[in-house]
Amino acid sequence: MPPSTDAPADTPCHDVLIVGGGLVGASLAIALDGLGVDVGLVEAAPPGSLPAVFDERNLSFAEATVNALTALGVMQKLHAPTGRIQRIHISRRGDLGRALLDATDHGREAFGQVVVARDFGDALEARLAELPGLLRYRPVRFVGLEAGDTAAWRAVRVADQGGERVLRARLLVAADGTRSQVREALGIGSDLHDYEQTLLVTRLRAERAPDGTAYERLGAHGPTALLPRGDRHFGLVHGVARDEAEAVAGLAEPALLERVQEAFGWRVGRFLSCGRPSQYPAIRLLAERTVAPRAVLVGNAAQSIHPIGAQGFNLGLRDALTLAELIGEARARDPAADCGEAGLLRSHVERRHVDREETVALSDGLAKLSANPAPLLRPLRSLGLFALERVPSVQAALVGGALGYRGHVPALCRAPA
Repeated sequence: MPPSTDAPADTPCHDVLIVGGGLVGASLAIALDGLGVDVGLVEAAPPGSLPAVFDERNLSFAEATVNALTALGVMQKLHAPTGRIQRIHISRRGDLGRALLDATDHGREAFGQVVVARDFGDALEARLAELPGLLRYRPVRFVGLEAGDTAAWRAVRVADQGGERVLRARLLVAADGTRSQVREALGIGSDLHDYEQTLLVTRLRAERAPDGTAYERLGAHGPTALLPRGDRHFGLVHGVARDEAEAVAGLAEPALLERVQEAFGWRVGRFLSCGRPSQYPAIRLLAERTVAPRAVLVGNAAQSIHPIGAQGFNLGLRDALTLAELIGEARARDPAADCGEAGLLRSHVERRHVDREETVALSDGLAKLSANPAPLLRPLRSLGLFALERVPSVQAALVGGALGYRGHVPALCRAPA
């Protein structure tokens, strides 16, 4: 049973208060619907606007993510066609060998789907609008934690145009991204590694339309990846050295296409056109811990990883779904169960441990190994690509991650899409 309330009568109180209305925060609010939980969502974007994260980036949804978002009624709200990832082609410029993984070899029609972030944002917004019990604070920004926190509540200071106010919650969820102010206010440190790479992201049209193959061409300054979108374009991710990013991003279209063609090769023919790229720094950030008394970090607030392998959002969504699952289990046992109870948060850490550790390790290892230009590593990398394609145990580990199945898998992820 929850502790007795000790909050002032005029202070809004929630079972769960989510700070951050981006990909993971909005998904968590939807996942908590129907569990008998009072939820508040603090969003910086005003009504009618999407957070900046919902831009023209291409999100690669693993099968587990597609399953969960379908069960939550989000995938059905997408307007733009998605692109199915039926094959994954991995190679490295200058090295021998390549790995080709085919979903049909593993009893699947696809490893996942490619979704445009802006369309996904619209779908989440449409789904959030269907939740009458959700209280959305927007545009509102997180200011800090109230000194009057107690064992029963987290007191959170927020601000809008009218000034500051205090909200209280049994459980505070930090879903406010890599530079999480909630994480900082909780006094949780982080380990930061800068890969000194910038990723240029846009869409690209080639002579050959996408055929369901996602290409990951590794290089010294990050990957050059082509993702099969549903609109006959590819989603392009092109890694460059940080000190070259502005110059490369500013290239005229023909010069940019020539540079990317040289990095990627001719597997889909000549590159014909591309949009103006956006820039994203490649960093790895790991929070020293993911929980504090009556608080939990999810998504990029808990860990931001190199986008090689496209696992970031998938990992963060599983953070959110695991938390919702634990709250649902607690409420099934006791409809008045305390969402911020210490045992529930310990269970969250335990359930997320394997998935978090293995996904971060794979992403970091691939990024560092592929970027190392040492000639002695070339045969090792070539051998690794050979193993990915031909050694069942090695391939199974990669395929399981690509599908989104590592460690404890939330039930929503296991549901057939």
